[in-house]
Amino acid sequence: MNPLKSDEYPAIYSAYIETVTGDVLKLLNEQIKTFPAFLASIPTEKSEYAYAEGKWTVKEVVGHVIDTERIMAYRALRFARNDTKELIGFEPEDFVANARFNERSLKSLSDEFVLVRKSNLALFKRLNDHELMRKGIASERLISVRAFMYIIAGHLNHHRNVIRERYLGE
Repeated sequence: MNPLKSDEYPAIYSAYIETVTGDVLKLLNEQIKTFPAFLASIPTEKSEYAYAEGKWTVKEVVGHVIDTERIMAYRALRFARNDTKELIGFEPEDFVANARFNERSLKSLSDEFVLVRKSNLALFKRLNDHELMRKGIASERLISVRAFMYIIAGHLNHHRNVIRERYLGE
């Protein structure tokens, strides 16, 4: 797959996309193992820890990663199927506030992540070059189908780094 071009995504996603190097499909596949292993290394007592007032807990961050992946994959599917209707944005704070992630175990969230990622990989692997290059408007911004793959991978990288630095003090 050719490298992502800057005209395929809005600048707001640059920080996520820049964390992705090499083959994005390979990274998405590797994350199926590396992210659950990372989550398994987090002490149980840290899973409901928030580093500051009003910040999400580790479980809520993981739930946010899962929800965001679902939304980005849905957008990619719509555009890959040549659906040209504009897709509205979503408010992550509202999603987390209404998801009850802290009632679940970190292991159950990890298991759900694996299922979601495997499903999305099945979709992404079957898209041809033409479908991957299709674009649409999401959150009032033009974006390509394949940019969503980079955003999904980079969004996870970003939040894993946040957990390491702000929650675990690594």
